[in-house]
Amino acid sequence: MAANPSSVQTAPSAKRYSDQTWSDICDVLSKRFAERFQTGEAIREQHAHTTTWITNQPPDAVVFATSTDEVAFTVRTCAAHNVPVIPYGVGSSLEGHVNAPQGGVSIDLSRMDKVLEIHAGDFDCVVQPGVTRKQLNEHLRDQGLFFPIDPGADATLGGMASTRASGTNAVRYGTMKDVVISMEVVLPDGRVMRTGQRAPKSSAGYDLTRMMIGAEGTLGIITELTLKLFGIPETVGSVAASFASVDQASRAVIATMQYGLPVARIELLDALTVRAMNDYSNLNFDEMPLLLVEFHGSDTAVGEYMELFRDIVEDNGGHTTPSANSPEERTRIWQARHDSYWAALQLRPGAKGIATDICVPISKLAECVGKAQARADADGLLAPIVGHVGDGNFHVIPLIDMDDDDEVARAKTYIAWLSDLAIEAGGTCTGEHGIGQGKIGYLRRELGDAVDVMVAIKHALDPQDIMNPGKILPN
Repeated sequence: MAANPSSVQTAPSAKRYSDQTWSDICDVLSKRFAERFQTGEAIREQHAHTTTWITNQPPDAVVFATSTDEVAFTVRTCAAHNVPVIPYGVGSSLEGHVNAPQGGVSIDLSRMDKVLEIHAGDFDCVVQPGVTRKQLNEHLRDQGLFFPIDPGADATLGGMASTRASGTNAVRYGTMKDVVISMEVVLPDGRVMRTGQRAPKSSAGYDLTRMMIGAEGTLGIITELTLKLFGIPETVGSVAASFASVDQASRAVIATMQYGLPVARIELLDALTVRAMNDYSNLNFDEMPLLLVEFHGSDTAVGEYMELFRDIVEDNGGHTTPSANSPEERTRIWQARHDSYWAALQLRPGAKGIATDICVPISKLAECVGKAQARADADGLLAPIVGHVGDGNFHVIPLIDMDDDDEVARAKTYIAWLSDLAIEAGGTCTGEHGIGQGKIGYLRRELGDAVDVMVAIKHALDPQDIMNPGKILPN
């Protein structure tokens, strides 16, 4: 059995630096950044984690950087005094990624928010890490292009690369590892590295771009990204399908993928989530397990895909509802899907929603979703399920009374069991949330000796362990 999540929910460890060292750091950084160097308690707590049950572990200070040079200066200053640095975007990550368990300086990158270059003819762009996905797509709108990675939260692109984010469009357009061409990174000693050029492919040396994607700030701080873009599709078609059971819906997903239908999005919501979404977003779907499906392409192709999908739905005991054909209605429905976490909280007012995710081979999807539901019911947990099931990824959101110690313990055991379920099915303990602090205990069970290789890379690049310490790898 993998380690229980509670093993990482500890108070901050003793800081590795003295009060005099910290005073020296403050002198240097306050002179360089003036009011952009902050040590107030409220702002420090805002830059630690608050969206999970992991303890909030604030940094000792926050620097608001506006350039690569400022990030590099801060890192060099901290490295000289063995002080940790923790990169911060908008704080939307879900596994304690921005906590500071050993103190240190949070480098807030949100003011590095410029779209630097658009190369429409090459279908790529260059951005700073603080640009959010919505900002980028707003900027691209008149170019006939869009950036497809959509994790729901309006996260920064630097943070999305750091956690290898994906989302609703991943089944067609891939994840961040598929759309980042190259990046600029500040290394743990303050040097600035570029991982590649703008060419759409390269065989030149080690793939340092992919090494930094998903590293969660433990190997360096991303200060610039070159990203792939895509043409806005000619036609977008949507279908909603309801089923009597999650098993039927899951089997329809498997059939859709096995038939090779080129879905752009295929999302599963269980009956609990549908009820919550209807109430929260004023929709009227049947309170049954629901698939929300979207196709992109030419008008003729999209029409054919939708008809084939309707046949698959009927073959698996479901029924379709009228499509959302207008852009405004599609936007409203997908926004409701993205708001499903907040909607789920209304199912049990006052409860804490603990979002966790796993990803399994598509052939194991129906079995694993069914087991996840049955185990939650057996454990007496109210746990809505929603997922990007076209690639086998689904989320479970136990709604927990944090004042009930027994219920908290049952939820922790359930989440540990869920990660083990995925690993035993040939899947992963996290499809898109990342490891952070919350899932460190599962990594070796999933990857075995590969963790030792990760440790060796970390020690080689960051021998002082100042880059976001306490994340991904066990201490």
